[in-house]
Amino acid sequence: MKATTLFNPILFIATVLFTSTTMAYDPGKTDEICKKPQFRDFNLPVYQEPEKTEVPPESTLSFMISPWAKPDTIKLTAKNQHLEYTVESNSSFHRVKAKLPAAFNGQYVRINVTAKADLGCYDNNGWLIKIADK
Repeated sequence: MKATTLFNPILFIATVLFTSTTMAYDPGKTDEICKKPQFRDFNLPVYQEPEKTEVPPESTLSFMISPWAKPDTIKLTAKNQHLEYTVESNSSFHRVKAKLPAAFNGQYVRINVTAKADLGCYDNNGWLIKIADK
């Protein structure tokens, strides 16, 4: 009877140790968490009611993207047309600049941007503007 009494606590301790070790493993912990790119400081006034603010024709737009975004993955469009842009990068952010085409004068335009982060996830953003007629 002493062997059985001694065996039960050892079996219990072994079971508890094995279970806690098994539960401690999390395959998600081994993967790095991808931070999505962040977009901020859009320089043009966004169109809203009741202000109805308009942007001067052929204005230069600019905004910043977080530094963990890959600059070569940035896609900038307006009315489903690609916009030519420049990127100035430093360790704190990427500044994107583009000029609004004259063809958009007098129109409502949604500026869309997409970028990928270093680890592969991506995000997008957009701003609705109203461009004044020349």
